[in-house]
Amino acid sequence: MDLRFTEAEEAFRSELRRWLDETVPILPAKPDPADWTGRRVYDTNWQRLLHLAGYAGVDWPRDGGGRGSSPVEELIFKQELERAHAPYVGVNFVGLLHAGPTIIAEGTSEQRGRYLPAILKGEEVWCQGFSEPDAGSDLASLRTRAVRDGDEYIVTGSKIWTSHAEVADFCELLVRTGAEGSAHRGISWLILPMDSPGLEVRPLATIAGSTEFAELFLDGVRVPIANRVGDENDGWRVTMVTLSFERGTAFVGDLLEAFEILDMAVGLARRTGRFDDPAMRRTAGHLRAELDALWALTRRNVSHASRVGIPGSGGTTFKLAYSEARNRLGEFTLSVLGRAGLAASDLPSPDGGDPLPAATFVEDWLRGISLTIAAGTSQIQRNIVGERTLGLPKEPRWTSS
Repeated sequence: MDLRFTEAEEAFRSELRRWLDETVPILPAKPDPADWTGRRVYDTNWQRLLHLAGYAGVDWPRDGGGRGSSPVEELIFKQELERAHAPYVGVNFVGLLHAGPTIIAEGTSEQRGRYLPAILKGEEVWCQGFSEPDAGSDLASLRTRAVRDGDEYIVTGSKIWTSHAEVADFCELLVRTGAEGSAHRGISWLILPMDSPGLEVRPLATIAGSTEFAELFLDGVRVPIANRVGDENDGWRVTMVTLSFERGTAFVGDLLEAFEILDMAVGLARRTGRFDDPAMRRTAGHLRAELDALWALTRRNVSHASRVGIPGSGGTTFKLAYSEARNRLGEFTLSVLGRAGLAASDLPSPDGGDPLPAATFVEDWLRGISLTIAAGTSQIQRNIVGERTLGLPKEPRWTSS
C-alpha cells in the first residue's frame, strides 16, 4: 500500500479546505429531519454550490460531466467534507452514486444529455426501485413485471425500501421483462418518472421514527421504451456496472463520523467518571483499534483502486467489518449514557456541564443496527467473502419441498 499524498493532491486539499471554510459557515440552518421538502431544498442547494465551485461529481469521469478525480482525491474530498461538517449527498445519493454512474456507462447519448447535467446541478432527485417484499437481498427473484405495448412498457408490481421516493423526480427501476423463472437473465433497468399515472408512494417509518423509506405500488404504469438503460433482459449486468464505480471510498464519511462519535463517548465517560471502569476503557480501546484497522483497510482499498480502477474484494470485507463495528459502537455509547440511554432527547448533565447527548447516541445506535442490513446484509456479505475471496464451496440453495 502506498498512499503518500503528492504535491498536487495536497494542493487539491488546501483549495477544497479554503472553499469549505468560506462556504459551510454561511449555509442556512438544516431543516427538521421530518421536513422532506425542506431537506430536498437544502441538499439540492448544496449540490448547486458544489457544481458552481467545480466540485460536483468528484468521482464521475470527465466525459460524464464530472471532475474525473482519482480515488485518492475522492478520499481527500470526503475527509475534508467530514472535517468541515459539510453536507454530503443527502436525499440524492441514488442519483449521484448509482443512477448517474450507470447512465454514464450504459446510457445512450440522449439519456446522458438529458439526465446527467440535472443530477450534477442539483435540479433532479432520484430514488431506487430494486427491493421487493419477497426480493430483498435476492434481487434475481423480483416479480415486478414490464410488458411491451408498442413503444412503451406497462409495469405492474411493488417495491419496498425505496429511499427518498417522496421527494424524487425519477426512479432507477428493475423490472422483469423475461419469462417467469428467468432469474437475473430476465431483468431490465428502466428510468421511471415519479409523476407517472398509476404510481402510488406510501412512506414507511423506521425504528428511529424517520420516513426516508417508502413502498411503491405500480398499477399499469407506462414507461417509454426509450427510458430503458441497456438492452432488454440485460438489466442485471447493467446494475452490476454501477458497482464498478465504487473505488474504495464507500462509507468513508460514515467511518470518520464513527471516530467522532467514539471520541464524544470517551469524553463523556471521562467527565462522568465512568471511564474509571477498566472494562469500559478496554471496550473503548478495542473499538478504536477496530476503527483504525478499518481506516487502514480504506487506504489499502483506495491504493488498490488507484492502480487497477476498482477496490476488489476489500470493499465487501470493509462493509461487513464496518457494519459490525458500528453496531458495537452503538452499544458502547449507550453504556456510557447509562439510564439516560433510555431517552431519545438530550438530558441535563448531573455535573451541570453540557447536556448528555442521548439523542445523538440513541439515533446512532439505531443506525448501527440498520447498517447490518443496508447495502447488503451481513449474512450476504459473509457469503461473498467466503465464496469469492476465500474460495469456500457455495452454500446449497434452499428450495421448498
